Amino acid sequence: MRGVIDRCVGFLPCVFLQGLLTQAAMVQPSLPPPAPEMAPLEADVMPQVTSVTQLSDVEPTDWAFQALRSLVERYGCIVGYPDRTFRGNRALTRYEFAAGLNACIDRVNELIAAATADLVKKEDLATLQRLQEEFAAELATLRGRVDALEARAATLERQQFSTTTKLNGEAIFALGATVGDQISDLNSDRTVFQNRVRLDLQTSFSGRDVLHTRLTAGNFLPPVTPGSLFPIVEQGTAEGRLSASVGGVTDNRVRLDRLDYTVPIGDRLKLYAAAAGGRSSYYVPSTVNPFFEDFDGGRGAISAFAQQNPIYRIGGGAGVGVSVGLDRGDRIVLSAGYLAARANDPSEGRGVFNGDFAALAQLTITPNPALQIGLTYVRGYHTPGNSIFALDFQNEFFAGSVPANALHTGLGVSAVTNSFGGELSFRLSPKFTLNAFGGYTDLTLLNNTGDGEVWYYGVGLAFPDLLKKGSLGGILVGVEPYLGGVTANGLRLPALGITNDTSLHVEAFYRYTLTDQIAITPGVVWVTAPDQFTGNDDYVVWTLRTTFSF
Repeated sequence: MRGVIDRCVGFLPCVFLQGLLTQAAMVQPSLPPPAPEMAPLEADVMPQVTSVTQLSDVEPTDWAFQALRSLVERYGCIVGYPDRTFRGNRALTRYEFAAGLNACIDRVNELIAAATADLVKKEDLATLQRLQEEFAAELATLRGRVDALEARAATLERQQFSTTTKLNGEAIFALGATVGDQISDLNSDRTVFQNRVRLDLQTSFSGRDVLHTRLTAGNFLPPVTPGSLFPIVEQGTAEGRLSASVGGVTDNRVRLDRLDYTVPIGDRLKLYAAAAGGRSSYYVPSTVNPFFEDFDGGRGAISAFAQQNPIYRIGGGAGVGVSVGLDRGDRIVLSAGYLAARANDPSEGRGVFNGDFAALAQLTITPNPALQIGLTYVRGYHTPGNSIFALDFQNEFFAGSVPANALHTGLGVSAVTNSFGGELSFRLSPKFTLNAFGGYTDLTLLNNTGDGEVWYYGVGLAFPDLLKKGSLGGILVGVEPYLGGVTANGLRLPALGITNDTSLHVEAFYRYTLTDQIAITPGVVWVTAPDQFTGNDDYVVWTLRTTFSF
């Protein structure tokens, strides 16, 4: 029998036979010598048996399979099923088996390295050694494949990204009107149906950078509102102006609304360059007005004033910006930038450094995820015909009264502004956030004409997931930019025919999300003492905005 067993080592049928013979030996210790007639049987069987190294599959009945299953149960080296159990009830390919064997070898090596070798039985080490010898070819192949895959993965990590452009679109359908006695007298209280479409092509060259190319078209026509300084300044007050009208007054002609590039440098530095339509709010990490701010899109507040602190609307155009994290977690971020309104114009009083510009610096502080604070400073230069809170739209402004935006235009002089703003957002609960902002603009009229001061502030309450997940309720009360005081040519406000009555902006809206791509937002804005004059009748702006995002 010993001779039969010795000759059978390494052959699957003989292994099975070895087990049977071993059991027989345990039952009957003294066995007679093998009968002579077994010799021809051995001679007939041995040439036909298949070595383990030649098997294409490893069956559950094979000794190797059973040995591995025993190791798995003892050391937990394979946990690959949802119920975290090893199911040894099906045949494995030799490579599948080798992968499992490799996992057990690694597990045992971990136990030995962790000075817990006493947990590993000598019999198991012997079994592993034998299995490793018999599956050496497969183990070597697998390890070679892993090395090759790691090399390919490293190459992909270095070269994984190809230039990619994706399209983000938004279409707004807005039904609405501006209602009030004085608005009616101006024949501007009709119900209108207006639209604006944005197509934003976002191109990335490395996977971390983004080039925005945005095309916009719309047919918004803001209502005729009360305004002073007429006829020099034809636009009335912008108080209550809808956010969808920003960039949407194109008579449905397509215009390039945004062309800028943002790229991170390392982990803390981010660079921004704008060729057209640049805004300060694009390169600061946040305008600290969550839920209300949507960059004048169709999913935030309904008015331009409620979307962001008006200080971010001072200047725009072409230029550069930078943001740098001052700590490892970017809890403190310093931003700075410079934007020129007519950077492409080489004529006198134009260009990058000789015309209208806005230079911003901001410190954004985020002590924890629920609290964020912004401290903002903007220095601007404004020539006649270029309003203050107008981005780069020159005489078309988007927040505040006429005197606050265009006093220098009315007087025919340029102005320098130094503006100081503060922003705060505090998430009191997952479904309730408090936002607040305020600002002061020191206005200097050149040519020794005089100076003035402009004030603005607001408090907003946001209710995310109100009534339905993804929906949003919002309320904001504030005062849009108004000229609080001025001395011009030795004259004060009354002598200039301007009052400084406080005009309130009260806004409420509810964005109901039908699907991830469609939202309907009814909203209303109530404006008191328009154009900072109590003699003007209050008016109400209402809208029913439908936003399609794709």
